[in-house]
Parts: sequence; C-alpha cells; structure tokens
Amino acid sequence: MTVTETELEEQTEIKSREKWFYGWTMLPLAMLAMFASSPGQTFGVSIFNESIRTSLNLTHSQLALAYTLGTVLGAIPISFIGLQMDRRGIRAVMLFALTAFSGACFVLASAGNWFLLLLAFMLLRMLGPGTLAFLSSNILAFWFQRRLGSVESIRQLSTSASFAIVPIINVWLLNVAGWRVAYVVWGVGLWVILFPLFFRYFRNSPEDLGQTVDHGITPPADSPHAIQANLPELTLPQALRTPAFYVLSAGTALFAMILTSLTFHLVPILADQGLGEKEAAVTFLTSAIVMAASQILGGYCADRLNAPLLIFIGLMGLSGTMLSFQFCSSLLMDQVAGGLMGFSQGFYFSSTQPLWVRFFGRKHLGKIRGMVMSLMVGSSSLGPLLSGVGRDLSDSFTPVLIVFMILPIPVALCSFLVQQPLATQEPTVA
Repeated sequence: MTVTETELEEQTEIKSREKWFYGWTMLPLAMLAMFASSPGQTFGVSIFNESIRTSLNLTHSQLALAYTLGTVLGAIPISFIGLQMDRRGIRAVMLFALTAFSGACFVLASAGNWFLLLLAFMLLRMLGPGTLAFLSSNILAFWFQRRLGSVESIRQLSTSASFAIVPIINVWLLNVAGWRVAYVVWGVGLWVILFPLFFRYFRNSPEDLGQTVDHGITPPADSPHAIQANLPELTLPQALRTPAFYVLSAGTALFAMILTSLTFHLVPILADQGLGEKEAAVTFLTSAIVMAASQILGGYCADRLNAPLLIFIGLMGLSGTMLSFQFCSSLLMDQVAGGLMGFSQGFYFSSTQPLWVRFFGRKHLGKIRGMVMSLMVGSSSLGPLLSGVGRDLSDSFTPVLIVFMILPIPVALCSFLVQQPLATQEPTVA
C-alpha cells in the first residue's frame, strides 16, 4: 500500500504538532535576559550611588551628570543593534551582548575617575536596558501570535521580580564586599551562568526547528488580532507614517522618563512630605507586588481588547500615579502611590508589548523597536535631570509632579486615533 503525498504531509504535520513547542523553552530564556540587564538598570545602579560618589570624591551633580550623559550616549547605538538583530538574528546579538555586558561590569568595577565612570555608565546603559532588555522584549514575538499577550505578561514578571530581588542582592553585596567587588560578581556570574545556557538552547525562530509560530495554531475568528496574520510586513519608513507608531512611542518614552525620574528621586520626594527611606522601601515592594499582578492582567487583556483602550488605561494610570505622589504624607498613601506605580507600569508594558509585532510584523521588528528603544533610553536620561533642576528652582518636587501628571493625558486621548496599520504592498516585477 502506497502513501500518497497528501497523507505524508498530514502525517508530518501531526508529528510536528506532537513535538514540544520550543516557544515554551524560549520563554524562560527571555525572562533570564531581562533579569540579566538589572546591573545596568536604574534600580540596580542606585543602591551603589552613594558609595561610588564618595569613593571617587564626586559631588552629587557630578555623579548625576555622569549617569545622564552615559545614558544619552548609550542610547545612540541602539538602532544599529536593532538592525543587526534583523540581519544576524537575535541569538548572535544576544551572545555578543552577554559577553560585552559582563565586560561593562568590569569597567565599572575598575573605574577610578569621572571619565571612566562615564564610560562605564554608557556601556552598562547601552548593553543592559538598551540591548539585553530590548532583545528580551522581542524574543517571544517570533514564537507566539495567538497567545502573545499572555506569554508576554509572564515574561514581564521577570521585571517585577528583578525590581524586588536585585536591590536586596546589591545591598548584601555592598555590605559584604563593596561596590567594586559587587560588579565583579555580577560580571562573572552573568557570563558563567547565562552564556553557556543561551549558547546551548537559544534559537532565533520556530523555523530553525521546523516548527511554526504558535505551533501552527491560528487565532480564533473573533479575536481582535485574528486578521493580522495576513497583513504584509511594515518597514521602518512605513511604520513612521502611521499614528500607531507615534502614540506607542510617545507613551513608552513618557513611562521611561517619568518613572526613571520617580525612581531616582523617590527618597527626597517622600522626604519633602515627612517620610523616609523605610517608606521608600515599602513603595518599591508594594509596586513590585502590584506590578506582577497587573502584568498578568495586561497580558490577558492584550489578547482580548483592542489597542486604544489598552494604551488609554496604562497612560491614565501613569497620570494617576503622579497625582498620588503629591499626597504621600502617610504610609497608607505611600502604599497607594506605590500600587498605582506598579499597576500602570505593569499593565501598560505587558498589554502594549504585543502590539509592536501585531501592528508592524516580524521582518523589520528589530529596526523599528531599536529606534523606539533609543528614544526610551534617551528619555529616561532626561527625567532625573529635569526633576532635579525643577526641584532646585522651586524648592519642591510638586511642580514637577504636576507637569508629569499632565503629560500622559493628551497622549492617552490620542490613543483612540490608533488603528491597525496597513502596509503598502511592494510592486511586483514581471
């Protein structure tokens, strides 16, 4: 009895579906990549700020200037990194980034003056939040479509976990060995543990293993994202002609600028209202707990609700956060403000992250997201500086908080102008 070609194809498809879908292996790797960026994140560096400043005999303004300039300079090459992701694949860029980021930890550990500190901050910001976190945010888009929102919300849990765990680790390392040894430990630990793991198990896409996105499962017909699988891929110039790109980019940049500023200046913001470092720690803990829950909620909503509502909720939550921090005169209000901060950040990023691939496709995702990440890292550098200047001029953080409360509102209203972008088909050559 001969097997027809059709029957053979059906058997092959069944066998493929029975295999373990490798996207579920890529999920924890994406989470580890996000965690690995922590030594270059603001919450990872801030614990060591005072020790670094006194060790190098710097003023507060000199330390802040090094961090701000390092962040700005570190944002410049990110678009190039995104382009390399498109050309060479995420795996090659990820392995390079892990090695280079470990080296950046050694640069900071050996910094003996302001200029080396500037170089170290530039490398840490470029390779940590600028590259490792950027690559982490793009990994799952190559493996999932139907459940992308849900799996992205799981990946985002690594952010809240890092936010809660890494400062504790850094405090312990600082007390036991000092900031220089702490960064040596981070540099060695990240490379020794993660590089072999990623080298062995990381894959660029399901096609590398003979699999397909979502393991060949198509979205249900009533899904808000069901039609997107048939849309053409958008290039960066095409994406720049869509309202969706600007609304998403503006929202992301605002979150980066405002929340980085809030994190950097949280202790003096609370001190102006009679609270101290203990309450600041409670703020971070409350924020991390609520963030974890809101990330799950945001991912669930991303697979079921349309984009404008998701963007609106996240940005209005950011505005509410800035309002609440103007009234932190008690521990209860401090917890409310911390909860709103965690909710807005967790919901916005977990619900809007899937929109990039759903709106613009996978082919040019690195270049598109690279440009956005440059904007995000650059804007995050401006937040602490603008807030510090505002505090010096007005002798209070309240005017800054009011401005930050107002800024997200017009972008939130513009979210209702967002529609599914349609790419222009490239002409066919006969």
